Amino acid sequence: MRLLVLPGDGIGPEITDATLSVLDTVDRRFGLGLEIDCHDSGFASLATDGTTLPDSVLDAVAAADGTVLGPVSHYDYPPAAQGGVNPSAALRTRFRLHSNIRPARSVEGLTVLRAPLDVVIVRENTEGFYADRNMHAGTGEFMTDADTALAVRKVTATACRAVAEQAFRLAETRRRHVTAVHKANVLSLSDGLFLREVRAVAAEHRDVELRELIVDAAAARLIRDPQSFDVLVTTNMFGDILSDEATELAGSLGIGGSISVDAADRVCVAQAQHGSAPDIAGQGVANPVSLIASVAMLLRWWGGKDRSRVAFVEAADAVDAAVALLVSAPETRTRDLGGPLGTAAFTDALIVRLDDGTEFVDTPTTQEAGS
Repeated sequence: MRLLVLPGDGIGPEITDATLSVLDTVDRRFGLGLEIDCHDSGFASLATDGTTLPDSVLDAVAAADGTVLGPVSHYDYPPAAQGGVNPSAALRTRFRLHSNIRPARSVEGLTVLRAPLDVVIVRENTEGFYADRNMHAGTGEFMTDADTALAVRKVTATACRAVAEQAFRLAETRRRHVTAVHKANVLSLSDGLFLREVRAVAAEHRDVELRELIVDAAAARLIRDPQSFDVLVTTNMFGDILSDEATELAGSLGIGGSISVDAADRVCVAQAQHGSAPDIAGQGVANPVSLIASVAMLLRWWGGKDRSRVAFVEAADAVDAAVALLVSAPETRTRDLGGPLGTAAFTDALIVRLDDGTEFVDTPTTQEAGS
């Protein structure tokens, strides 16, 4: 498997180094034959190439079997015309990575919920209210005068169908239940189109139950009745908010994995759910779990594409199990989770467990990778 690695900004290089150490360990243990190619992006490539996303990186993504993208500090970039392209958004739109898949599973001792949560949120990734990705030219956000700002929400049948198909395929490997989250009571045209496409896909998957739920009710029910959810599918902004909520409820945003895939299942990008945290960069305290968990999802996605690649699924299961073992115990958690460990110490502990096979058996399986 050929992996492209883009370390990103802020804590990105630190947690990417940790992730590469984990990949090296599972590569040796499971005989994966990984080929890893690292390229600069973000501020590093802006300094050398005048852009945060060089064309050479786009070419490398197209040629790779999977991509690992570290957190980016796009809020601090110069305008796009001066080279400050958001790599995350640009990769999603360029390669039509419609589906952002984010699992959330309760961790005992960290979750704030009374009942366990085990969900996967499939979020549309390329349009919606996101002004940097919903127009052919220019931005989807503009001002008609100094005191009036407008934003365009883009919703297409193609993207809606892509995320719906991903959600129903996932549900068929899990508990066979999909919740379509919307606000069609006030966004009747755009969310009406979203629901139209979800219902059409549901008609092709009669073995999966479909429920439709308004977004504010969904946000409340994730807290009050988390066990009523299996797979949630929704548009970009709603999915962004709900997936952060679900991961925090499960334990912490610092432990949630995330991959983005295209409708043809050819391109997959793994990236942490959280941001670049420049305020703690270089201090050795960043939690690497989110990126490590995302790369485990990437390995599982690749393994799920071909039965001969079962070693990749086994490697992903081993990583998930070892991470679960560490974060379940206060003495082996990182500092953001109330534990004593920094980035290097946590990574070392994880590698020890991967090397000696000390792992849980009750871990997430292929349903979390979008395969």
